[in-house]
Amino acid sequence: MAKVVVGLSGGVDSSVAAYLLKEAGHEVIGVTMQIWQEEENSIQEENGGCCGLSAVEDARRVAQMLDIPYYVMNFRSEFKSAVIDYFVAEYKAGRTPNPCIACNRYVKWESLYSRARAIGADCIATGHYSQIVKLPNDRFALQKSVTDAKDQTYALYNLTQEQLANTMMPVGAYSKEEIRGIAERIGLLVAHKPDSMEICFVPDDDYAGFIEEYTGESFPEGNFVNTAGEVLGRHKGIIHYTVGQRKGLGIALGARAFVKEIRPETNEVVLATNEELFSDVLYADRINFMSIASLDVPMEVTAKIRYNHKGALAVIEMAGEDLLKVTFTEPQRAITPGQAVVLYDGDIVVGGATILGCERPAW
Repeated sequence: MAKVVVGLSGGVDSSVAAYLLKEAGHEVIGVTMQIWQEEENSIQEENGGCCGLSAVEDARRVAQMLDIPYYVMNFRSEFKSAVIDYFVAEYKAGRTPNPCIACNRYVKWESLYSRARAIGADCIATGHYSQIVKLPNDRFALQKSVTDAKDQTYALYNLTQEQLANTMMPVGAYSKEEIRGIAERIGLLVAHKPDSMEICFVPDDDYAGFIEEYTGESFPEGNFVNTAGEVLGRHKGIIHYTVGQRKGLGIALGARAFVKEIRPETNEVVLATNEELFSDVLYADRINFMSIASLDVPMEVTAKIRYNHKGALAVIEMAGEDLLKVTFTEPQRAITPGQAVVLYDGDIVVGGATILGCERPAW
């Protein structure tokens, strides 16, 4: 049996993960990561936040009920540098980041595992809906959870082999309903706590407002242009937009228009028709392979280009050093720079990368 540090968020999933591991005979230690606690308690309660002050109290009560040691550890510095600064820099560069992916890799795993080892633990565990398998080639990979409705492998594609080898994810073998049922049966107060939905450090979903307040910068207006470069009107700053966006553009063109591209170098936002948002090719960098060590020949996969994308058939191949080309069988809508493309072979995560765009980069 192992000595396991469980990241307790105060929610039902991580709480049941701790219970399942203790029931299996492991020595379980609960840890809540303080990473963003500046929001009002009431706001965090309303959003079911995984990082708020209320989460600490909920997690503490769960640990007491399960009779396991419990600690609160400060990870604010790591979270600021690895997540918030990255989030802001990506928006300023005209990309749309996924901060949860960065948080998972560099804070919830890299930093937590380091602290866990420092207190003598063998591994860490989380309440994510995913499973970890060791493949015949001796590599570790993520496998989809038993329920597609809650599968979280997309946001975990960037984990390393060492991190996977030293992680447990007991919740991935259950559906959400089963997890809530277990919590209710053992009397956990968080059995019916709502899931957190928004980015924890932007609970009001106003990304642009957060960036302006955080940086102390103002972002100038610029031109809306069409794909031919013709000026259509004025936008209120590039941090207010993302590829595929239709609502909140603040411009009337007599026909539906969508954001197709953001050009920080010229401070332009390109608008287009819905049909012009489709592409059958994307390029991506910052590759992390999981089920394979490298990609030597083209490979057929199912590729997801955002968390709620159902996935589409594609062929992947290397197009240069740390440059992945993904060619889809059918064109996909609103391929967004900054988001992740995650690759699957059946239920197994092959790996993933960060989307650069639909055209091969010049470098």
